[in-house]
Amino acid sequence: MRIGIDVGGTNTDAVLMDGDQVLAAVKAPTTADVTTGIVMALNGLQGQHPFPPADVRAVMIGTTHFINALVEARGLAPTAALRLGLPATASLPPMVDWPDRLVAAISGRGYLAHGGHEFDGRPISPLDEDELRRHAADMAAHGVRSVAISSVFSPVNTEFEQRAAEVLGEELGPDVPVSLSHEIGRVGLLERENATIINAALRELAAGIVDGLSASIAGHGITAPLYLSQNDGTLMDVEFSRRYPVATFASGPTNSMRGAAVLSGLDTCAVVDVGGTTTDVGVLTGGFPREATVEVSVAGIRTNFRMPDVLSIGLGGGSLVRGRGTDVTVGPDSVGYRLTEQALVFGGDVLTATDVAVATGRVAIGDPSRVAGLAPSDVAAALERIGADVADVVDRMRISADPLPVVAVGGGSVLLPDSFPGLGPVHRPEHFAVANAIGAAIAQVGGEVDRVFAIEPGRRDAAVDEARQEAVDRAVVAGADPATVAIVDFDEVPIPYLPGNATRIRCKAVGDLRIEHVAGRHA
Repeated sequence: MRIGIDVGGTNTDAVLMDGDQVLAAVKAPTTADVTTGIVMALNGLQGQHPFPPADVRAVMIGTTHFINALVEARGLAPTAALRLGLPATASLPPMVDWPDRLVAAISGRGYLAHGGHEFDGRPISPLDEDELRRHAADMAAHGVRSVAISSVFSPVNTEFEQRAAEVLGEELGPDVPVSLSHEIGRVGLLERENATIINAALRELAAGIVDGLSASIAGHGITAPLYLSQNDGTLMDVEFSRRYPVATFASGPTNSMRGAAVLSGLDTCAVVDVGGTTTDVGVLTGGFPREATVEVSVAGIRTNFRMPDVLSIGLGGGSLVRGRGTDVTVGPDSVGYRLTEQALVFGGDVLTATDVAVATGRVAIGDPSRVAGLAPSDVAAALERIGADVADVVDRMRISADPLPVVAVGGGSVLLPDSFPGLGPVHRPEHFAVANAIGAAIAQVGGEVDRVFAIEPGRRDAAVDEARQEAVDRAVVAGADPATVAIVDFDEVPIPYLPGNATRIRCKAVGDLRIEHVAGRHA
């Protein structure tokens, strides 16, 4: 048995699964401290389908803890950004494009040093260790508690980042965590550096949050290992999540899409996940979310780490409904996790999308008599507005005129029409309301390679085989069963403006979680 949990802005969803069978599924309100909502969800599972805690083999959680902390500029550590690349790159220092409030929130300090590589691995300049020690002394003097190191083309050659981390560790001590950009982002210096700085700023917070999540699971007598969902739909263990909290940012919509694929049986489709606060629209290709191929903005910061290609709008079950007739609007503001306090059907005084759903009989929650007086024309107008807004987003996500099935998941998807003009019927599979938790429970383990190869004449196949094998090896090291690992995504792009027949190869391998691996590591 496995337990999958997804923490959303309004609800915390949880499922208990035995193989592909859903034994229990619950929704609990997300609480201000989040972990209390997880405890409530676990209690709900136990009450709905009693189970011996010892029978649970793994717990998977998708959480909004870290993305919320960044957006709210809360709990971030004083962080230094060290870039290796002088004499190049000096014109655009670290954090040059960051919002001022976030630079202030991390007490951000940028440092430039010699080092870096060309795309083919040749050094730009030698690493100057004395220079690094001087920077470390300044960091210590200014109370820096976390460091992000980025080197030009480090995904090609990691040598300088790793040595710089050793030097800073000697100077700052083992208690100051160091994040390395080649482990976090892709080719593209500024965006990769930004992602690394975000990760570094979250490292202190990650330790406390992961400990809290582990304690909430252990409090139920569950001794199985805990995993957190990553942005690409795969899993990371507790120690990995302590080091790379940034990898959880898009786990919510990713889990929903993966759950939608399993529940609907469709591996290529548009997925509309209507939650309590937002509606996320993404596209599944081969059962996995289509990844963004360009930079992704997170809290106003450009990044390039693995993120699904998702469009989000402020529309969900907790969205505020204003106006009448053709002037009606739904969202983008929401009552969020206070839905059960503020919505009309729960005794509040705010008209929400949930009230509209109850008034039409689409869902039976709360006290329907409190919305009996709503004008049918206004209710119909609100539903029409919701359908039009979501249809527009789905249409924008299409990359061709070919038919694209639409799968609706999330508790708020009852607000959607049965079909979209020009898109066809809307599929609502069984357990659609907890697809996100199911996506977490069935998540697999992955490994990825993304770097530039200098391909010699006649050596293209060898370079491709090398990238594929490296991706497979990384998946196995991460905990995948070797017998189940397969290549699920491969991209090869020649770079004509670089010499040496440079080619960027991106390869992703995915496999099922190896239970024996889990038992051995956590015995």
